[in-house]
Amino acid sequence: MTKNAPASERFLELRNIQKWFGGVHALRGIDLALNLGEAYHLLGENGCGKSTVIKIMSGAIAPSEGEIILDGRSYTALDPIQSLGAGIETVYQDLSLIPNLTVAENVALSEQLVGAHGRLARLFDRSRLRQTAERALSTVGLPTDRAFLNTVVSDLPLAARQLVAIARAIATRAKLVIMDEPTTSLTRREVDNLIRVVERLRSENVAVLFVTHKLDECYRIGGHAIVFRDGQCVAQGPLEDYSKKQLSELMTGRPIDAERYRHGKPGDGELLRVEHLSAPGFSDLGFSLRQGEILGITGLADSGRNELAMALTGVAPATSGSIALQGRPVTVRRPADAIAMGIGYVPEDRLAEGLFLDKSIFENEIALILTRLSNALGVVDKKQGRAIAARLSEEMRLNTKDLDLPVGSLSGGNQQRVLIGRWLSIGPKLLVLHGPTVGVDVGSKDTIYRAIQALAEAGMGLIIVSDDLPELLQNADRILVMNAGGIVAQLDAAEASEEQLYKAMLSSRKEHAQ
Repeated sequence: MTKNAPASERFLELRNIQKWFGGVHALRGIDLALNLGEAYHLLGENGCGKSTVIKIMSGAIAPSEGEIILDGRSYTALDPIQSLGAGIETVYQDLSLIPNLTVAENVALSEQLVGAHGRLARLFDRSRLRQTAERALSTVGLPTDRAFLNTVVSDLPLAARQLVAIARAIATRAKLVIMDEPTTSLTRREVDNLIRVVERLRSENVAVLFVTHKLDECYRIGGHAIVFRDGQCVAQGPLEDYSKKQLSELMTGRPIDAERYRHGKPGDGELLRVEHLSAPGFSDLGFSLRQGEILGITGLADSGRNELAMALTGVAPATSGSIALQGRPVTVRRPADAIAMGIGYVPEDRLAEGLFLDKSIFENEIALILTRLSNALGVVDKKQGRAIAARLSEEMRLNTKDLDLPVGSLSGGNQQRVLIGRWLSIGPKLLVLHGPTVGVDVGSKDTIYRAIQALAEAGMGLIIVSDDLPELLQNADRILVMNAGGIVAQLDAAEASEEQLYKAMLSSRKEHAQ
């Protein structure tokens, strides 16, 4: 970290920040400084204190002890309006958008929330709204036409919502933009655009702080690394001073293998065959999957990859074509059909589509097998259910033995393990994993990848739908690349490179046919 930078460049400094939540010591003497015009990457496993420290910076929570120096002034704590008024904008992992407001209203909200001298504004100036929204949306590569500006945010796909949240952050004349997992739902093309946005912000003397798990993106952006582990800052310095392996070990306290996880081979028997499958978003698709095979599927956001995942699992059924499982034709019209046939689906958005956050680990793990666990009167055999939940939690290496904890209290990595465990409860023949490590730290990724490999070794067929290209290259046997609703390439994952995959993602279906 550039701690000896001139005071004129220093914007925000934390000195000996401590934070307790009850008996939990979440932050243990954090010292760090952020200078204008620099990029910083806050790295660490889920639960290490990253979210806590950015909430202190943004005024969402107060530290238990320590000092905050903001623009040369000393504070024991900030409130949200002080933070916004000073020029600190935060894009949280849950995006914090207002779903029933339009895109334009969401983007312009922060700029108009804070009035002169950091006070809460009481009037909404609609005459400036469109101009503010257009400027910010064009910066992040989103449409600026009237139809998009008037779209209600809840009607947008997740990737678009993420970009809207980033546009809102840069709509103001911010001095520090904090982005918590900003690329979790973005394709590589959208990430490329975001990196250009960061470069522009830095050129305008704005500091940018990323909270991220994606080390490849960190190196593309450059700047400084800040590594947290167990509530402490264990390393700070220029990114170029650390290798990916060193950063992974600093984050986890143990060596993490960066090589391919996939060493096994698929079986000979065919598990799945898809022929001439069509649905809104894709058409006339055909491919097969062997028992014990891991098939990767990737493409840009509008390639049809997401729609294919939902068609295979009955979430948004196909309109024509055929699916055969173990040689027998099957009709998948709804998720219940898929479950009955032994097809599981881990959705992309675990918070909105996957988990019951206010329910316990135990209740989440047995949610799909309640009928099996119930007697004729509908009474659930909780003893048997707890045994199953305990086994699944152990298989997924959940970092707690307390099955009564609410899932909402767990880290993102543990939440994802609970969700995968739930689908394992049905004993699936085929498991479709849509973005299996979105928003998951490097240690949890390692655990999930090893679990995926073990499932394949046991004979299960797996389909990983993801735009995380290293994830596919490390785990899959084959990778199908989609564009414009069709399969444009098939690559051997052991031999392919990220550049080959990305080039294929941009190619057309016509080029593939030739």
